[in-house]
Amino acid sequence: MISGQSSMERVYIGMGSNLAAPAEQLRGALKAMAQLPDSSLSGVSSFYVSDSLLPGQPRYTNAVAALDTALAPLALLDALQDIENGQGRERLERWGPRTLDLDILLFGDQLIDEPRLKTPHYHMQARAFVLYPLAELAPGITLADGRKLNELLADCPFEGLERLSG
Repeated sequence: MISGQSSMERVYIGMGSNLAAPAEQLRGALKAMAQLPDSSLSGVSSFYVSDSLLPGQPRYTNAVAALDTALAPLALLDALQDIENGQGRERLERWGPRTLDLDILLFGDQLIDEPRLKTPHYHMQARAFVLYPLAELAPGITLADGRKLNELLADCPFEGLERLSG
């Protein structure tokens, strides 16, 4: 990608929290993302509650946000990690409990394979807490690698998810 690129890309960001008032953590992250330079928050899914992938952790609150941005992929990743850190994220163990997790799921139609960032996000096809909120914002989307969201949904049942109202 050329630095200084000014065209906007639609980016989908997976959001999750299972510590310190998770729904409030997600709302705070949305406010922070809306303030990112050269970016515009263009939508957010419903919030969902799901069990942790690891036993013994509190349940997660998840959502997906749509962001239109002119930031380069790694610049956006750095900005999202700054938001996580600003909300008390500590990286003590892989897949451990967290105040906030922000993952770039899709970055326009780009296939990204960098040490720090891969899009489409790995394993998203097996995560109902990613696919169902994404489907609210982008029904019928085809991922940059050619997979269709509708086909991924058909193989990933709405199990263990609870959609929160309001």
